[in-house]
Amino acid sequence: MWIFWAVLAAISAALVIVLTKAGLKTVDSNLAFAIQSVFILTITWGLVTFEGNLGTLKDIDTKTWIILICAGIATTLATVFSFKALSLGKASTVSTIERTSIVFAILLSTIFLKEKLTWQIIVGGILILSGAVFIALSEPE
Repeated sequence: MWIFWAVLAAISAALVIVLTKAGLKTVDSNLAFAIQSVFILTITWGLVTFEGNLGTLKDIDTKTWIILICAGIATTLATVFSFKALSLGKASTVSTIERTSIVFAILLSTIFLKEKLTWQIIVGGILILSGAVFIALSEPE
């Protein structure tokens, strides 16, 4: 079932790139993110409430709070940087370079989460990185 949600996430991420690039033609990148953040907050807190998970906030331990806050900061920075890149570059090139985050996620998950690194993951990471470089260099600005 996870693959279904992962595919939906990939499609949604592609829509975010294209719609954001279109919206950045006349709007500052930080203002655009601030506008989108209002909807992100509204929708996610609506889902939490609808699912009945609001009461579990009190059960979250300090370590988890710190990790989630750090992840929130990283999410914000990644989006601010992505929006700035989109305001300056082509959506196809920016999204390609941005998706090299997969390679960084592989490295970081191996180091910090002790996930197993297989030859297939290594080869896949190299192919992703090579493809991103190939696409980025093939696009004249």
